[in-house]
Amino acid sequence: MQFRPCIDIHNGQVKQIVGSTLSDLNQADTNPQENFVADKDSVYYANLYKRDGLTGGHIINLNKKGTAEYLLSEQAAKAALGAYPSGLQYGGGVDDSNALDFIKAGASHVIVTSYVFNDGRVDFDALKRISEAVGREHLVLDLSCKRVDDKYYIVTDRWQKISKEVITFDFLDKLAFYCDEFLIHAADVEGKQKGIERDLVEFLSTYNKVPITYAGGISNYDDIQLIDTLSNGNMDFTIGSSLDLFGGDLSYDEIVKRVVSNQ
Repeated sequence: MQFRPCIDIHNGQVKQIVGSTLSDLNQADTNPQENFVADKDSVYYANLYKRDGLTGGHIINLNKKGTAEYLLSEQAAKAALGAYPSGLQYGGGVDDSNALDFIKAGASHVIVTSYVFNDGRVDFDALKRISEAVGREHLVLDLSCKRVDDKYYIVTDRWQKISKEVITFDFLDKLAFYCDEFLIHAADVEGKQKGIERDLVEFLSTYNKVPITYAGGISNYDDIQLIDTLSNGNMDFTIGSSLDLFGGDLSYDEIVKRVVSNQ
């Protein structure tokens, strides 16, 4: 189990927001619910993670592609990638036309969801194109999901649309052919600091074709231990709003000490 750090960027600033409150209006963002707005820039966090030897963390541009705000966040993201080359992944507005640009800017991987979906289904032609554009070894699929009738449906377009795709092992196997990792946010609990989506972690715990990083709801050390126990150390995790770096109560330094030192 590894601790994967994060840098979420919105309107050019490092923030922690409740992802389910993102929405689009006339090609611009409305005001999402903010848990935290940093007074330090993206490069500060990239240098911190570099100092502590944390790899595989992700930078997410939370703005809608095509807006001025997206460009501000992209600039901040590329500054962080440049500060920690090959140490961080990048997601947000990635497609086969720009994916390689982020790799050249320093990203170890690019993260995609919406680009490889069409009318609620995976577009395997698009998936093949982006996989070939950067190489399978540089691609992460974000399979963030919401629970509907005891099934986990992938959500796209910044978690605003529930797709027709249900997470099953057979489905994951088909996707794993094209990518290096999965990043899975439990969108129902993301940013709420009220505990993990236990059933989702337990369901995914035995999957081992490609690494999985879980995100969503981690609020204390017991949640981290539960992920470790349920997955037998097979699943990585990321934390946002609960970290003291982002205004929460969980000590970043303590997590680095507890988890990283035991790897």
